[in-house]
Amino acid sequence: MQCSFMEETKINYQKEQERLLKQLVEAGEKPTLLLHVCCGPCFTYPFELIKDYFKITIIYNNSNIYPEEEYHRRLNELKGYLKAISADIEVIEFDYDNATYNKDLEPYANQREGMDRCRLCFRKRLGQAVDLAEERGYDYVGTVMSISRFKNSQDLNKIGFELAEGKRVKWLPADFKKNGGYEKSLDIVRKYGLYFQHYCGCKFSIRATKEEL
Repeated sequence: MQCSFMEETKINYQKEQERLLKQLVEAGEKPTLLLHVCCGPCFTYPFELIKDYFKITIIYNNSNIYPEEEYHRRLNELKGYLKAISADIEVIEFDYDNATYNKDLEPYANQREGMDRCRLCFRKRLGQAVDLAEERGYDYVGTVMSISRFKNSQDLNKIGFELAEGKRVKWLPADFKKNGGYEKSLDIVRKYGLYFQHYCGCKFSIRATKEEL
């Protein structure tokens, strides 16, 4: 399974989100949103930005994370942050299965971050999120991953829109790193003393990080 994309005109997904939020306000609507979250730090600023516009449920389906201790550390840090800010939000957890998850990614093991392996990883996790959102009747589905400087918002949103095509649930466009979003997330991380990981999560990225040190 390969996910290479041709070079296309870039879309400003932050502007797309702003237009959507304005429409929701004008319509007096507060729809439901199933939000894929990879870790506590990446959740911080995106939540502050959209919390008043959606009824949010979190999906934590990140079997890409390695090792398992890291998976649980990030999950617990997310739950701790929710408690610290008194956010009563349901977290839907998927069973951890890194070995099975990585079978599709192994052919791209030697690629650098941001290429086909990452796009396939996005598609696997976002596909689960879209399917669950459709099954349970959510109005929107999205992810916080575009807050990262290392995550391509064009890839994330293209994949999200493709997965939601033909379904009732709608994809939430986002580029949370825009307008200083990444820096704002770091401010929140420092304020609450959150654990801030230094690699994406998968065993391929942790290997690359160690090789760079």
